[in-house]
Amino acid sequence: MAKQPVTGSDKAHPDGAKCIGECNPAEEIEVVVMLRRQDEGAFRQLMQKIDAGEAPAVPVSREEFARRFGASDEDVGKVKTFASHYGLTVLRADPAARSVVLKGTIEQFQKAFDVKLERFEHHNIGEYRGRTGPVNVPHEMHDAVTAVLGLDSRPQARPHFRFRPPFRPARGVASTSFSPLDLARLYGFPAGDGAGECIGIIELGGGYRESDLSAYFSKLGVTAPKVVAVGVDDATNAPTGNPNGPDSEVTLDIEIAGAIAPGALIAVYFAPNSDAGFVDAVSRAIHDTTNQPSVVSISWGGPEPTWSPQSLNAFNDVLQAAAALGVTVCVASGDSGSGDGVGDGADHVDFPAASPYVLACGGTSLAASAQGIEGEVVWNDGAQGGAGGGGVSSVFAVPVWQKGLSVARAGGGRTALGKRGVPDVAGDASPLTGYEVLIGGDETVVGGTSAVAPLWAALFARINAAAGAPAGFVNPKLYRAKTACRDITEGNNGSFAAAPGWDACTGLGSPVGENVAAALKP
Repeated sequence: MAKQPVTGSDKAHPDGAKCIGECNPAEEIEVVVMLRRQDEGAFRQLMQKIDAGEAPAVPVSREEFARRFGASDEDVGKVKTFASHYGLTVLRADPAARSVVLKGTIEQFQKAFDVKLERFEHHNIGEYRGRTGPVNVPHEMHDAVTAVLGLDSRPQARPHFRFRPPFRPARGVASTSFSPLDLARLYGFPAGDGAGECIGIIELGGGYRESDLSAYFSKLGVTAPKVVAVGVDDATNAPTGNPNGPDSEVTLDIEIAGAIAPGALIAVYFAPNSDAGFVDAVSRAIHDTTNQPSVVSISWGGPEPTWSPQSLNAFNDVLQAAAALGVTVCVASGDSGSGDGVGDGADHVDFPAASPYVLACGGTSLAASAQGIEGEVVWNDGAQGGAGGGGVSSVFAVPVWQKGLSVARAGGGRTALGKRGVPDVAGDASPLTGYEVLIGGDETVVGGTSAVAPLWAALFARINAAAGAPAGFVNPKLYRAKTACRDITEGNNGSFAAAPGWDACTGLGSPVGENVAAALKP
């Protein structure tokens, strides 16, 4: 059976990774095969309209999307035939999401895709299953396959939250904290509770405890929202009991979104922390015909260079589908400043925040009183305390709605924006001016752009509920609006500086809620 490499499937290991042995050939794993869409030409035409802010008044329904732009029966059949040939089990075929999930042993997958899977160890990552080189598929199904994800198990993303540090930064900002309701008031969110909407939240580990949620919402004096856990690829709501781990991300996401939009259904999609799990979780959320999220919040990500081209393209493809379906996706831009924690001295942006089809959410440091906001600057608490992620993508072209913008440098001067700029908007993220949450039975204060994504997601839930229709892909309208955001003009995140208008630290600025709602009206 002649085979060809899947485009962009080459995978390298991070510096310092060591091979520690063979994988157990009898170990069973799951792999996600992503397929091309039907009627690519019509989809491109639709996306051009959406990019230009000319999206249809009524987005494509999930049912119509599956029929027009899902995978064809013929392509799904090719994967099933391939699986049968190598003794692999088809766990799930989802034409709407253009994915087929296969299960089999390491030995079977090595033969099926002509790869060698080995165990690796890395000082930051731990032990994982990895491969080098491309993934290969039979010639007759090569054109149908866009990505093969899950052969390796390397953690793909990290959560973007920060606890309040036990130090005072050099600039001497006094510590304070806010409840999500305080911030909704300060940012002028329109009245409402998001009733009838669903906020999807993506999580790659950990879990929440009902006792934390009930105690938190009771203390705030709001009716607890309905929260449902949706397992993806065998992951479940599984609290680790470690408040310094992913439990904190899961809990703060639910508490922030649920406090501001308690009438909304909160659907939490749990998936393994791998490129396959991450992509599959977002795909399952946007194509979910049961819970039907109108907005999705993602507080996880990783630097662009850590993604293989096939993984990054497959994920961006899913995010394009979200835009076509009228699902707003809010993504944290990162907590490690303009270098995104890579440590090579260069500037990097986080993905999926770098996708042109999400609303990338950066961070600020907020000073406020009972009278309102007194000051707001770029979040930058130094190397220990974190700083908002932002900069210029090395992968994605400048979107239509960012054409003509320029980037202000921390050292002075501006340069034309050459590729997709990150973030689009911002909100309070410094742990020193952070969010009051309850995790593991303890009240604590957290920050990070992780908190900004659910903050904006809850705003859209309120707006969608009031409008009786989803806001959909909001970026073109927000970039055209002049007063939707409070411009942040002070501070830097390392290499990039705040400046009048859009900048690569805080984007367009923090929300002026009522004005955001007005900007999104048809």
